[in-house]
Amino acid sequence: MHRIAGWWDGLELWVAGLPFIPQFIVVLAVMVPVSCAIAWLLDRVLISVLHLLGRANPDSTTTPDRTGRLP
Repeated sequence: MHRIAGWWDGLELWVAGLPFIPQFIVVLAVMVPVSCAIAWLLDRVLISVLHLLGRANPDSTTTPDRTGRLP
């Protein structure tokens, strides 16, 4: 665990030492794909859990109609 923590600290220091524009580009190049992957994974897990609980289909009484109003 200490090796991983040491590696992570070194990476943080390297990114923090970059000038602003390269730092911004590196953070975006890593964080946008990682955030999208985490969101996709959480979506799949939540869909599976709701399916197991029998709540996979939305309740029609709380679904807005075409005009956007609730029935």
